[in-house]
Amino acid sequence: MASNFHFHNNNNQNSQKIVVVVVPFPAQGHLNQLLQLSCLIASYNIKIHYVSTKTHNLQAKLRVHGLDSFSNIHFHAFSTPTFISPSPNPNSSIKFPSHLQPSFESSTHLRKPVKKLLHTLSAKNKRVIIINDSLMGSVVQDFVSLGNAEAYTFHSVSAFTLFLFIWENMGRPFPIDAEILKDIPSLEGCFSPEFERFLKTEYEYMKFNSGKIYNTCRVIESPFLDLLSKEQLSGNKKQWALGPFNPVTLSGTKKGSNIRSDKCLLWLDKQEPNSVLYVSFGTTTSFSDEQIKEMAIGLEQSKQKFIWVLRDADKGNVFTKDLRQIELPKGFEERVKEKGILVRDWAPQLEILSHSSIGGFMSHCGWNSCMESISMGVPIIAWPMHSDQPRNTVLITKILKVGLVVKEWARRQELVTSNMVQKAVEILMASKEGDEMRNRVKDLSAAFRKSVAEGGVKSMELDSFISHITR
Repeated sequence: MASNFHFHNNNNQNSQKIVVVVVPFPAQGHLNQLLQLSCLIASYNIKIHYVSTKTHNLQAKLRVHGLDSFSNIHFHAFSTPTFISPSPNPNSSIKFPSHLQPSFESSTHLRKPVKKLLHTLSAKNKRVIIINDSLMGSVVQDFVSLGNAEAYTFHSVSAFTLFLFIWENMGRPFPIDAEILKDIPSLEGCFSPEFERFLKTEYEYMKFNSGKIYNTCRVIESPFLDLLSKEQLSGNKKQWALGPFNPVTLSGTKKGSNIRSDKCLLWLDKQEPNSVLYVSFGTTTSFSDEQIKEMAIGLEQSKQKFIWVLRDADKGNVFTKDLRQIELPKGFEERVKEKGILVRDWAPQLEILSHSSIGGFMSHCGWNSCMESISMGVPIIAWPMHSDQPRNTVLITKILKVGLVVKEWARRQELVTSNMVQKAVEILMASKEGDEMRNRVKDLSAAFRKSVAEGGVKSMELDSFISHITR
């Protein structure tokens, strides 16, 4: 093969290039992570092709935090069959966002246009590097017929959660510290049956990859990255922990910058350091009216300041407008107007978490939120809903000890009462125990910043990945 790629004359110059094709899964937490990774790789002056649908590309660009330039990224908006975009069911017994399944199924139709794109790029470049979400293996599968293409699977979850998932699926091929296993929540209730089938199908394609990429950092997950690299699990393929993908210091939070137009940030400017709780449950959580009422009462009774992002889960198409009006207890907003602020649309989460007035984060423990919170030095009140969240909660509360849990996963069917909410908020925001968690997470945040700096562990890992793909 290689002989085709030698210089013959100048017009063959482009055959020397490396090009990267990024294929995210069409859900916010995945689109976001891979767009941030694309920007990191593009900063090495490597051309990126980011592949999704028109709607999902737009969603990714509109919502990305702390990034404003996509100069080396080419967005491909391929069309997929129209899918139904139903509203989430806030009263469902399983909290997994099953209403997004039609959108997930539709994404498998990206296979044809992706195949065509890969062929075109393969003919023009020395090497085509594919970075595909672990849930998009079927979409990129045709790369195996190209001699100069290789694929790397991207996992959007913590190394801890992924390790347990693979290790259990392989029938526990080697013993691990019993201490780790004693708090592990079951996977029961984490996924819908349809999604479990989808997952199984997609995981079949992983055998074709040349390695794995994680949005995590040795600073927090070294032991689990080591376990993942054990031969029984990795088959001796390479792996890179390239996280955190999000910026760890935000230059934009200086006074007078354009983001200050956001009213919640202006409000935060007036509050004491570490005095405000940020409450947000990501893009795939919907609460029942009854649960929202308990939450509101609990927040009010805690007497702590808060910013509460009160919105339903995303629909498959986030631009459809018929959103549910969420009811709050009568007079609630009036009573808390000195203490709290409600945000009913998209909130600039990274900017909020990086603000010095924020002292805690009540979160579903999606991995994006965990990484952002740790990198900004904010401890977590964990309230897991589905997917990887129950196990991330164990990592956050029991292993890293930078948070506490509102309700154990085993009791997930029960209503979280206002008293439970109040108690958790008071511990995190107004107790010695909470202060200790805050100090621990501030140390991790400092370690994150060090890892990202030149010569730091994340910086070196990224350099190592880049030199591998451009070898």
